Amino acid sequence: MALPAGFAGRVVQWQRTHGRNALPWQNTRDPYRVWLSEIMLQQTQVAAVLGYYERFLARFPDVQALAAAPLDDVLALWGGLGYYSRARNLHRCAQDVVALHGGAFPRTAEVLQTLPGIGPSTAAAIASFCFGERAAILDGNVKRVLTRVLAFGADLSAGANERALWDHARALLPDRDLQESMPRYTQGLMDIGATVCLPRNPSCLICPVQPLCAAAAAGNPTDYPVKTRKSKRSAESLWLLHAQAGDGSVWLQRRPTPGVWAGLYCLPVFGSRDALDALLPAATRVREVEPFVHVLTHKDLHLHPVQAVLPREWAPAEGKWFTAGEWPALGLPSPVRRFLENA
Repeated sequence: MALPAGFAGRVVQWQRTHGRNALPWQNTRDPYRVWLSEIMLQQTQVAAVLGYYERFLARFPDVQALAAAPLDDVLALWGGLGYYSRARNLHRCAQDVVALHGGAFPRTAEVLQTLPGIGPSTAAAIASFCFGERAAILDGNVKRVLTRVLAFGADLSAGANERALWDHARALLPDRDLQESMPRYTQGLMDIGATVCLPRNPSCLICPVQPLCAAAAAGNPTDYPVKTRKSKRSAESLWLLHAQAGDGSVWLQRRPTPGVWAGLYCLPVFGSRDALDALLPAATRVREVEPFVHVLTHKDLHLHPVQAVLPREWAPAEGKWFTAGEWPALGLPSPVRRFLENA
């Protein structure tokens, strides 16, 4: 496949004048701040991340502070951002950076990939932004840009085809004598994918690489990327026990790992109403609350809250009572937090 000449130069020039240059994690080569932003931005829009990013830095200003914090504090601050495995890996990664690397992030993508939660594209982004390494990224937005520019029609659900696209991404990197442009090139690819080369209705007329884009020339950019194997959506019904003591305390349990909401505190969860009822003392009066749906990436959770007032002596095998002053500081699933705030 012939690669378009001048691609990297166009990306760098456009990013300098038209790209995003004022986000809070830009204009820094601090790997802690860049890493934190990259993890938060995985499968999450910039607008949703901004507030979380600032709050995290205020609470954990450096990797040492994050590593020393209890996991519950990290999960509590992450609450509502979703994909909680990112928060658990974030904490583990900080601890590994401190324990194994003396508190300094590794300077190469190859070593960065050995840390929890850092994949090849995230590692390349950190190495490029912070250390100027000539390393290719290939997140979802960049896959879309490159497959369109190259008219790369191979099915990316096949590992061999994704590896081939990785090879093309590396071949398109700035020449070594332009290696100082790596941070701007990396950011430029991200910006084009996020703001111009959109999944639907791409703005080809203002795209800096449109003259080089095979898909734009053919008039079919939305045919790319090709990925035939798609995850099927599913649905699951769960019953939540909202047990309250007379003083307003709420019974919460830590969710098991792995599984939905792993590691977070939560109302007791049951797969059926019968299983919930079996945990209650005989003759307990309950109140059913209007069910609601919580949407995950590949699953819809149909949640059925059931309220009951129970004595503080009631104590299942796991969990504890938390007062109204305690539970808001815990890491809770966002739908459970919203329910408790409005109950």
